[in-house]
Amino acid sequence: MKAAMNEGDSVITAYRCHGWSLLCGITLKQVFAELAGRVTGAVHGKGGSMHMYNVKSHFYGGCAIVGAQIPLGTGISFAYKYRDEKKVSFCLYGDALNMAKLWRLPCVFVCENNGYGMGTSVERSSASTEYYTRGDYVPGLWVNAMDVLAVRQATKWVGEYCREGNGPVVLEMATYRYFGHSMSDPGTSYRTREEIQKVRKLRDPITGFREKMLSANLATEEELKNLEKEVRKEVEKALEEALKDVEPPLDLLYTDVYKDTPDLVLRGTSADVVTVLPKTLTSDVLKI
Repeated sequence: MKAAMNEGDSVITAYRCHGWSLLCGITLKQVFAELAGRVTGAVHGKGGSMHMYNVKSHFYGGCAIVGAQIPLGTGISFAYKYRDEKKVSFCLYGDALNMAKLWRLPCVFVCENNGYGMGTSVERSSASTEYYTRGDYVPGLWVNAMDVLAVRQATKWVGEYCREGNGPVVLEMATYRYFGHSMSDPGTSYRTREEIQKVRKLRDPITGFREKMLSANLATEEELKNLEKEVRKEVEKALEEALKDVEPPLDLLYTDVYKDTPDLVLRGTSADVVTVLPKTLTSDVLKI
C-alpha cells in the first residue's frame, strides 16, 4: 500500500502498527527500542508496542483503543479537504464512516481481515463475511492482501478515486495471521496446524512475490538469498543496539501529556517537595 500512496498522504492504524511504523520512517532500532522501553524509541520508550508515531512522515500512530483511529482518520481527511489539499488519509480501521461519506472526505477505510477475531473465525461470528459491502452507502473493494501487486494496484486506484473528490472507500484486505493473537495464544486451539501450513505453502505473500520476481527475471536466486541475509543482519543489529540504550529517566514522567503544560503546583506542600517541570515535551528535555 505504501508504495502506491502519494507523498504527503497520511496513515493511521490500530494497535498492530509495527509494520506501518517501519514503512513510515521509523527505524528498526527505534521500533525495538520502543518495545524495550528505551529513551531512543519512536516515542522515547513511553508508548510501547501499540503507540508508535511519526508525524514528520504523516504517520499518526498506532491507537490502542479499538476503533479510536476511525474518527481520527476522518478528522485528518477533513483537514485535507478544508485546506483544499490533494491528499488522502488511509485509516486502517460508526459515525466517523458516516461523516466521511456525508462530507465526501478523501478517506480510505482499510479493514485488515485476517480471518479471525482473537480465537473466533469470521464464519462463526459474522452473518456476512463480505466486509467490504458493509459500508452500505460507502463503496467497497475486496483485495487479496496476500498478493503484493494486488495490494499496490488497489491502493493506487482508491487513492486516485479519493483525490478526484468522490468521497471515502472501504478496502477489505483479506490476509492471514500465522501466529496467535497475543503471546498467551498458541494459535492452534481454534485452527489446525495443517491450515496454517497450507496458507504458508499456497498463499504466503513473500514467497509468492519472490516467485514472480524470479519468473520475470527481475532477480536471481542468489540475489534474493543475499538480500534475505542482509535484512536479517540489519534486524539483528538494530535489536542489539536498541537493547543497549537506556530507559527514560523519571524527569520525563509528566512530559508529552498536554501541549504547553503549565508549571506543576500542588497546594498544601512546601516548595522543596514540588517538582516544577518547565518543559512540556520529551524532545525539549533531552534536546533531541
